[in-house]
Amino acid sequence: MTFRSRKSIRILPGVRANFSKSGTSLSVGKAGATVNYNGKRTRQTVGLPGTGLSYSQDRKGGDAGLMIVMVVLSFLSSLLQLVFGTAKRRR
Repeated sequence: MTFRSRKSIRILPGVRANFSKSGTSLSVGKAGATVNYNGKRTRQTVGLPGTGLSYSQDRKGGDAGLMIVMVVLSFLSSLLQLVFGTAKRRR
């Protein structure tokens, strides 16, 4: 039997840094769709939250351009939710 452990730290809403014995990685996305980048490969995962059903696709070689775009989109999405979500609560 093998034991695995992982520590995940939230950097921004939708962006996490993951630390494990095998190395570090960066995950972007929310429940249902994430992209994980570790420098050697990029893994895209789409799933149905709460069901345990998911599909993952690996791409060899780290696609840094894709990761940068995903981080920027996640940040903008979180910023819009913060701005418009706060405005709705004040009413």
